[in-house]
Amino acid sequence: MKILIVEDDLALARELEFLCRKWGFEARSVENFRNVQKEFSDSRADLVLMDINLPFYDGFYWCGKIRELSNVPVLFLSSRDQNADKIMGMAAGGDDYVEKPFDTELLLVKIRSMLRRAYEYTENEKTYLADNLYYENGTVYGADSQGADCERELTRSENKIMSVLIASKGCVVTREQLMQALWNTDEFVTDASLTVLVSRLRNKLHEISGGREVIFTKKGMGYYLK
Repeated sequence: MKILIVEDDLALARELEFLCRKWGFEARSVENFRNVQKEFSDSRADLVLMDINLPFYDGFYWCGKIRELSNVPVLFLSSRDQNADKIMGMAAGGDDYVEKPFDTELLLVKIRSMLRRAYEYTENEKTYLADNLYYENGTVYGADSQGADCERELTRSENKIMSVLIASKGCVVTREQLMQALWNTDEFVTDASLTVLVSRLRNKLHEISGGREVIFTKKGMGYYLK
């Protein structure tokens, strides 16, 4: 597995490279902070360690750019410990967040669990969500407003939410149940960040369902699929 390190503190970047290689991963650090997206493409990384405070553009920006190309797991590493930053990281497409200074064993556990969930988890059964709209292998297939076939790949977090909703199709799943499902995979999630994740998932479904509502809200209770 290849890990790309986006960290402008040279000493810390080298330390992270050393740790990743010690743990059996390939690792390289970004050198051109003007075009992190290109370095990501060239690296063919399986996971990204992303600092937030970077030259030129911050980590939120580059996470969004990476999301234009791939759903590879992105783990934010930052000394910024405000919940607002963690929520922004999720909204940008990040998968988890570790505060600096970090415990190396915790970092290893996070990396391994993210890689395991991202590359070992598959949902093989095709599940229809509506006419001509179905979910299979972490991707939703449908058609846009013009009737053209299209698809949207889901992130790991979106996949988990979708799996829980599908397993309880026709029944309401509470926000607490969704948060617990995400916590069980070691993912940081707050009530506010869950709202962001559900909104992001809804937008993807809206784009390829001809504008139809797919995830419904039961006010004061949670969400459900019909």
